Amino acid sequence: MLSAKNLHERRAKRTRYNIAKNAHGRLRLSVHRSERNISVQIIDDKEGKTLVAASTLEEALRKKLKTGADKTAAKTIGQLIAERAIKLGIKEVVFDRGGYIYHGRVKELAEAAREAGLAF
Repeated sequence: MLSAKNLHERRAKRTRYNIAKNAHGRLRLSVHRSERNISVQIIDDKEGKTLVAASTLEEALRKKLKTGADKTAAKTIGQLIAERAIKLGIKEVVFDRGGYIYHGRVKELAEAAREAGLAF
């Protein structure tokens, strides 16, 4: 029987495979969620480089947020990544939920990024 970690890795690989197939050259907005924090980055898979990143571990956000593990933090990170991306001229991305269910913090982050001007 597979462990929870192996099952998560399988879901993440399956998601990334489908994203690569349908991305059509767009950048990837990748989400990582842990029990205490949430982080997101925009990745150019052709060059293998991270262009923009945001996390609840950043000093300015740690002081501002009560915890990095709630919907408020996810919404803040979603808005922040969208602002940083638009500043660099990135407007369209593909959303990579990374094996997580599109629910709760992941959903809140995605909706906040969309509201702030990122298209996916």
